Amino acid sequence: MHTLTILDGGMGRELARLGAPFKQPEWSALAMMEAPEIVKEVHKSFIAAGSRVITTNSYSLVPFHIGEEVFKARAAQLARDSARVANEAVAESGQAVRVAGSLAPLFGSYRADLYQPEQVDNIARPLINALNDHVDLWLNETQSLISESLAMKALVDEIDTQKKPYWVSFTLEDAFETAEPCLRSGETVADAVLAMANAGVDAILFNCSQPEIIADAIDVANLVLTGLPLKIQIGAYANAFPPQPKDATANEGLDELRADLTPDSYLVWVKKWQQQGATLIGGCCGIGPDHIKALAQNL
Repeated sequence: MHTLTILDGGMGRELARLGAPFKQPEWSALAMMEAPEIVKEVHKSFIAAGSRVITTNSYSLVPFHIGEEVFKARAAQLARDSARVANEAVAESGQAVRVAGSLAPLFGSYRADLYQPEQVDNIARPLINALNDHVDLWLNETQSLISESLAMKALVDEIDTQKKPYWVSFTLEDAFETAEPCLRSGETVADAVLAMANAGVDAILFNCSQPEIIADAIDVANLVLTGLPLKIQIGAYANAFPPQPKDATANEGLDELRADLTPDSYLVWVKKWQQQGATLIGGCCGIGPDHIKALAQNL
């Protein structure tokens, strides 16, 4: 039986709040380029709040955000720097905290329609190589498409000879009601869970979606995994956005946040996920250290 592990929250908003350089399209990558010390401070704030897994600030180190030229020239070093500052934050905290290497959607969050299978290796390989020796586990997050998730898992399997734990996290369709829980590609959660279980992942999570729809996805995951002879953890870390449309893009500005998703109200959702069996719980965009502190103190 797995005990509960508290993850961290959203990096971007905290960077902006602490005065880090922050603009589109670079998003959180700009702080990695110009103010890595502030990235470290965000990590330390989440650790102090109770996070026992923190995630490298490597999410936006893809051409979609930083452009092809900068990617080719600097992405690998920036990824190594993201792992370095995360590990420094852990060392300075004195806490037992693991570092998850963030592997983001390679072609833009929520945009399964932009997927280019022939470019996966060119983009993902240098990032995986850069992070590989400096992280404790992998977190392939905000995935909208089963085929991209499978391609990323296969590439990590090839590169990571240590076989570190591999977590995959899917973002759910929350702009309109669907007959059953679905990814933003329209593929079902049931199909995604089965595909990733067969691929040998250690955990399946749901993130960067409204908390209201995550419970149904956890139910589906439980149903699919119950019939399999595997020990796969389930987790969740919601965002604080209103529903996001299908043509959402990460490069147009900061999305508005929901005023109702306070630490106390977020805790209500999280308690439900825990009751359903989720053992990896944190927050995504707009979920800050105060939210994580409420989870750590109450769960």
